[in-house]
Amino acid sequence: MTGPEGRDRCGGSGKKVVKPSRRHEMAQHYVEAGRLSVKAACLAFGISQTCYRYEAKLNAENEIIADWLVRPTTSQRNWGFGLWYLFLRNVKSFWNHKRVYRIYRELELNLRIKPRHRLVREKPLPLAVPTQINQNWSMDFMHDQLADGRSIRLFNVIDDYNREGIGIEVDFSLPCERVI
Repeated sequence: MTGPEGRDRCGGSGKKVVKPSRRHEMAQHYVEAGRLSVKAACLAFGISQTCYRYEAKLNAENEIIADWLVRPTTSQRNWGFGLWYLFLRNVKSFWNHKRVYRIYRELELNLRIKPRHRLVREKPLPLAVPTQINQNWSMDFMHDQLADGRSIRLFNVIDDYNREGIGIEVDFSLPCERVI
């Protein structure tokens, strides 16, 4: 997203977004090479000094999680993240699901979501056209409401050949015995 001056919120020109971890690496490179001070490097690459000095504490444990995620991939290739997390939770119950998901994504184990295959429907057969009276009848229910708010139902039976109404039943309730 861009601000009022046409620059993005991270301080760049909006052309390409660089991950914070990559900006941290670039700032660290310039400081180690002796080209910039820590303060100048952090200002130039748009990271805070706190972020620059931060060191991840759980890298060894992250590798254990990664090892547990990669270990059964040969036997369970169709498991998504949910099944992987449930599997790991049963093995080591103290791992956070967000952390496991981050490592899962870094290992690129995420499955491609397969599109659903639609059923190919055959073209329906054309409706039979009746050739004489009383060969085919059609029935239909209709409903309406009276002025006092009560609902009425109508049951219509029509001959398909000449579109003549054979029977119309009107009532507040039409039980199945009456329809039959």
